[in-house]
Amino acid sequence: MRFDGILFFPVTPFGEGGSIDHALLAAHVDAGVAHGAGGVFPACGTGEFHALSAGEATAVVRTAVDRVAGRVPVVAGTGGPLGHALEVARGAADAGADALLVLPPYLVGTPTAGLLAYVEAVVAASDLPVIVYHRANARYTPDAMRQLARNPRVIGFKDGVGDIGTTQLIVRAVAEAGRDDFAFFNGLLTAELTQAAFRGIGVDLYSSAAFAMAPEIATAFYRASTTGDDAARLALLDAFYTPLVNLRDETPGFGVSLIKAGLRLQGVPVGGVRAPLVDPTPAQERRLADVLDAGRALL
Repeated sequence: MRFDGILFFPVTPFGEGGSIDHALLAAHVDAGVAHGAGGVFPACGTGEFHALSAGEATAVVRTAVDRVAGRVPVVAGTGGPLGHALEVARGAADAGADALLVLPPYLVGTPTAGLLAYVEAVVAASDLPVIVYHRANARYTPDAMRQLARNPRVIGFKDGVGDIGTTQLIVRAVAEAGRDDFAFFNGLLTAELTQAAFRGIGVDLYSSAAFAMAPEIATAFYRASTTGDDAARLALLDAFYTPLVNLRDETPGFGVSLIKAGLRLQGVPVGGVRAPLVDPTPAQERRLADVLDAGRALL
């Protein structure tokens, strides 16, 4: 499976009464693909996977698959409690997803053998290939990734830890396993801030939450990064991404909350976030509007 472009993690819009607005979700997904997304990842972190039931996650994936219509890969989130992860994996397969992104298991600490068993159980739940998410209590060692890479249905690694040395060793371990079809991508919060470092170790792909609310800014940054236009890249980094990160870091969960707020500021009624996340205050929304204006002024 090949990805060519920014990896798009759509929000999950909630309408009146808190139900999912599937018509708005379809339009949101379509807009991202039209802006050049290289892959769509519904019901993942930015899509509030943590707050969706298994049935809701399946319905979100089905809407995304229908709207993408084969133009780019659709990778559905799964993870958390093992039973929930297996149910969501089967639902994603039924909905027509192309692959799964395996988020960390629920809370528990585990030795590497247990983490590998968790991934293997998810792999066995459907016929879909999987990408593992290196984050929180799901920490993969180079040896663990070498072992997983022996399974042709494990097709990728998303880094949400940011240890460049370990990620470099994992890239090399997978190569030593003979895999040249593996997708590696930077999955840190606001990945644009660290992408130059990841590109230096051969990890060219990255996920972009900002793309979901400001695809024109995110695409300009991607274009500058991939063409070597450092002046444009650094200008966007200074004017848009750095103040966005400063605002994001004020409140846990704002990596998602600000994206939905940014869409609302543009008249897209995606609703607020579900608990336990919180929405920004009016003052924070005004600052977010200024950050968006500063980014667009550079386009």
